[in-house]
Amino acid sequence: MASQTSKVSEYRWLKLSPPQILVIGFAVIILIGALLLMLPVSLAPGNTIAFLDAVFTSTSATCVTGLVVHDTGTFFSAFGQVVLMLLIQVGGLGFMSMATLFALVFRRRISLRERLVLQEAMNQSTMEGIVRLIRSVLIYSLVIEACGALLLTVRWAFDMPLGRAAFFGVFHAVSMFNNAGFDLFGGYRSLTGYADDPVVNIVVMFLIVSGGIGFIVMSDIMDYPRKRKLSLHSKVVLSMTAALIVTGAVVLFIFEFTNPRTLGSLGWGGKIWGALFQSVTPRTAGANTLDMPGLRQASQFFIVILMFIGASPGSTGGGIKTTTFTIMIGAVIAMLRGRNDIVLFRYRLAQERVFKALTITLLALLLIVAVSMVLSTTEEEPFLNLLFETTSAFATVGLSLGVTPDLSVVGKILICLTMFAGRLGVLTLAYALGPKKGKELYRYPEGKMIIG
Repeated sequence: MASQTSKVSEYRWLKLSPPQILVIGFAVIILIGALLLMLPVSLAPGNTIAFLDAVFTSTSATCVTGLVVHDTGTFFSAFGQVVLMLLIQVGGLGFMSMATLFALVFRRRISLRERLVLQEAMNQSTMEGIVRLIRSVLIYSLVIEACGALLLTVRWAFDMPLGRAAFFGVFHAVSMFNNAGFDLFGGYRSLTGYADDPVVNIVVMFLIVSGGIGFIVMSDIMDYPRKRKLSLHSKVVLSMTAALIVTGAVVLFIFEFTNPRTLGSLGWGGKIWGALFQSVTPRTAGANTLDMPGLRQASQFFIVILMFIGASPGSTGGGIKTTTFTIMIGAVIAMLRGRNDIVLFRYRLAQERVFKALTITLLALLLIVAVSMVLSTTEEEPFLNLLFETTSAFATVGLSLGVTPDLSVVGKILICLTMFAGRLGVLTLAYALGPKKGKELYRYPEGKMIIG
């Protein structure tokens, strides 16, 4: 009887599509994390946490967001902070990537089913070389995190005992590489104490960008000395990432130059580091060296746009992704020039790519607008603050204008669901929840409409 039950459950598991497996897997990890965070050993002495707050914090960590209802540095014990760090690591690399790590360690064969799920998790169009890619991802990630942890430990050893500096170094290296934005400095301060510190700025920005460009691009860069060329995907990601960082830094530098609450109180070096860091961190990282509520409204809205674009495909970040944004810009340029094709680096993009980019952008906009409108009726906050918080949740950024700790029950649930949708991707979630579509056996006649 037991073997029969086992066969039935295995059959049900096999019937699940890769998107459904990803949704269920992340949900299970979030629940386990919430239960661990509710243990007394996870909390600082005298603290208690409600189940909803534990779920919210676990969701934020697993979805590598960084929005918090309790201050991470003071509310949780060292054990609780380690739990959060592990959730960030598993959530950033993906639970299937971590499962593959254990399979490789124990020399277990990766099944076809598992390869399909990995393909979906890494947003790949083919299974070819997927296990090799995962192996490279794990190696690159651990090496970069280790280097970042070492450099941050050395820097912070000047400010705190060596043991604490080492723990801070490891935690923040994992958090920043996985674009999570959790910090241990207490008082919801993030990295504001290091606004003009070149070492902390350079190391943290490198970790953020490394985690945000995507593992495919990272692998491409590592293979460049041997292949002497980059793929179209890598060229688009690197060029758009650089353009967004430079543009963002210039715009924020201009908007905040005279603001006494942000760049206005810093010297020239601090102004440059502050503008540059705040341009990098909306790429779904969530750390900040400037006071977010102190930014001018123009800067806050501009950061909303940067957060909406987000990181790159196959990375630890969220948003609609840099490639999607590039395709949308390319479509506009092609239309204005009267061309039928979008051409990037002398390659023509298939129409299916354009449809997918348009679908992702519209679904993301609809989700953010809908959640922001509902929050505007349940929360007593200015609309821009709610839009900022919602976009931050969807793009798994973690930047906040101070709204999250005071959210109502409905608000916390909505932001939780938004983080979950943002981490998995709106298309993956739609595929997981929607019915399977059969192949179209016919096409309707072409119709004509007037547009514009």
